[in-house]
Amino acid sequence: MSGALDPITAELIASALVYASEEMGIAVRDAAYSPNIKERLDHSCALFDARGRLVAQAEHIPVHLGSLPWGLRRTLAWLDERGRALAPGAMVVVNDPYLAGTHLNDVTVIRAIHHGGRLVGYAANKAHHTDVGGSVPGSMPPDARDLFAEGAVLTPLPLVRDDAVVDDTVELLRANSRTPDARAGDLRAQIAGNYVGERRFLELVERYGITVVEAALDKALADGERRTRAALRALPDGVVEHEDVLEDERGEPTIVLRVRLEKRGDALALDYTGTSPQRAMPLNAVYGVTLSGVYYAVRAVTDPRIPMNDGSFAPIAVHVPEGTLLNPRRPAPVSAGNVETSMRNADLVLGALAQLAPGRVPAQSGGSMNNVMIGGLDGAGRTWVFYETNGCGMGARPDADGIDGIHVHMTNTLNTPIEAIERQLPLFVTAYEFAETSAGDGTFRGGSGLVRAFALRDGSATASLLAERHTVRPKGTAGGKDGEPGAHVLVRRGGEVTELPAKTSVALEPGDAIIVRSAGGGGYGDPAARDSAARARDHANGIEPAP
Repeated sequence: MSGALDPITAELIASALVYASEEMGIAVRDAAYSPNIKERLDHSCALFDARGRLVAQAEHIPVHLGSLPWGLRRTLAWLDERGRALAPGAMVVVNDPYLAGTHLNDVTVIRAIHHGGRLVGYAANKAHHTDVGGSVPGSMPPDARDLFAEGAVLTPLPLVRDDAVVDDTVELLRANSRTPDARAGDLRAQIAGNYVGERRFLELVERYGITVVEAALDKALADGERRTRAALRALPDGVVEHEDVLEDERGEPTIVLRVRLEKRGDALALDYTGTSPQRAMPLNAVYGVTLSGVYYAVRAVTDPRIPMNDGSFAPIAVHVPEGTLLNPRRPAPVSAGNVETSMRNADLVLGALAQLAPGRVPAQSGGSMNNVMIGGLDGAGRTWVFYETNGCGMGARPDADGIDGIHVHMTNTLNTPIEAIERQLPLFVTAYEFAETSAGDGTFRGGSGLVRAFALRDGSATASLLAERHTVRPKGTAGGKDGEPGAHVLVRRGGEVTELPAKTSVALEPGDAIIVRSAGGGGYGDPAARDSAARARDHANGIEPAP
């Protein structure tokens, strides 16, 4: 089919590509080796047109919402500058955060889609590889002072050439990881995901013709922009300022994020002037991560049903001074920027938007991904690494309680099933429950945080923890009370109990256990107005207001 575009065909093509991106994620999940991708779904997939514009991104991980298209364009520009444009039958792999847009663990694989010798689009996916080297197992050292302490840095390298895997590239990543077999398997899963995206894209080209497909993509992008502008027009005009804080190496709330948000007509501009300078610690977030937080917050407050493509981002301008925490200069370390600073940026932008759209934004959630990395040698002398993020309490909503123990805002992953942990790793999970006094009280209470504990079964290991909201409580809204902060505890085999910082590494011996307690969400509204039946139900379930 070719010729003029009718609206039904345009919608069919756009919707087919959205599902194709979801199907890419299914392929990555099913073929992955590591529990972090297979069980926790720590990956994102997208399709782009020949100009590198995002046309479809699966509902995977919000922190990849802006960073994946930002990273693809930068990677393509890097290749073009060096005369290495992606040929038919080729894929490249990259994890350099200053190109790819997140942190070293997030490995991006890009495929150029050709039809009849013509470039028609790109398929790309990003997956968190559990270990890419660096000074600690899990490649996110809390004390990293530069990027190189966090692991192997890959500029764009050929991963597939003439539809054959480039073994030298796979071996390079294997050689820099404590879990080489999983790295090779996960790379091949990412390759499979891109092949699925390419196949579905080309099926549409074969059925409708490239002229119709390109017209449909142009229309989808225009629709995304039109609907976003309409949603912004529904908000009142104004200029608001807001700030929030992150906790430094000592746990002190000294790191400031500040934004000035100006909404005029159908456009939104954000200026982060006044944000703290970059630091010699891994809380720096590259610009792509900052964009993701902005896009997520705007979609959440306006209309999350708007198509997720470059058109929907067009009405939003973001200025972040270079050299600040949210737009650092290379080689600042960035591993926690992707997971922790991204969460605080979401809080920041949501807090600003709440001033323009009261009643649409919940109280603050637990505000941390509560990262746990444990790895070392098992009893047989084999290297292993475990990584996961943990849920927290969602902030109470204007008309409903928050959700207990859920991954909020910039993460959309899962906790690793206990069975997968204990079957594959020398760990026991000795606790997995709600933190029963963590929820902020209110007319509607915040969600409860989680308690999750890991004990080393044999061998030796290092545990690294990266979290936030251990000092600063998640705030309640409209008279609601704050949620309880998080905590880390080390229990030695002999019974000695030590409270650990939010950001730390510690050696483990068999029988030692790490306990992670995540923060609860803030409450919404006056606690005195809470329904007595709801309070009785909480009490029966062992959930009491945060002290």
